Amino acid sequence: EPIVVFVASMAPLVGVLVYVVLHGDGRRSARFVDGVVYVGVPALVIWHVLPGILEGHGHWEAVAAVAGLGAVTLVERLFGSWATRADDAATVAGISGFALHGLLEGAAFSAGEGGAGLAFGTAVALHKAMDGLAIWWVVRPRHGVKAASLGVGVLMASTGVGYLLGASVDPLGQGSGAELYQAFVAGTLLHVVFHQGRLDHQDEHCLTGVAPLRPPGPRGK
Repeated sequence: EPIVVFVASMAPLVGVLVYVVLHGDGRRSARFVDGVVYVGVPALVIWHVLPGILEGHGHWEAVAAVAGLGAVTLVERLFGSWATRADDAATVAGISGFALHGLLEGAAFSAGEGGAGLAFGTAVALHKAMDGLAIWWVVRPRHGVKAASLGVGVLMASTGVGYLLGASVDPLGQGSGAELYQAFVAGTLLHVVFHQGRLDHQDEHCLTGVAPLRPPGPRGK
């Protein structure tokens, strides 16, 4: 079991490696990475909301995710000068939501919940690799390698800390508050990816000569 926890904790590095190998050198494979993020981040939002739906109370989590998405958009529309700060705050909030999720997953490993074996560990590792890619993709172009490394490091540590703390983490996961918070901040991160993150990578692709991949949605936004 400890080795499964270790692998799950290290999984975000796989996402970073994918970015560095396929995106960092300006080749057209960068478009593939962009496409993975445009599909993967909405999938992460669903990952946070789906358990509640299956348990019969997920409609509130879906509302929270939409509220998170709309809140950042509203701030940017009403206070244009705050747009960058709003995106940065949303990014930090998104990372905190990923970290909280990691703590709870680590505690689940410790308690032997969810099977806490290879299948559960594989599922956790896969979505954490996507978490790592998303954080690096959003943070690195705007704030540099150090800030992106810090975000990924927090994500990596969260699972191990949750595992070590075990039952003492349980109060964080009791009730719907933690689930609503995770859904809300996942919605804010969704906005960052399709708004500021898309613009940052379009600028980067123009500098490297790579045609940017446009995410689905209305053009000109």
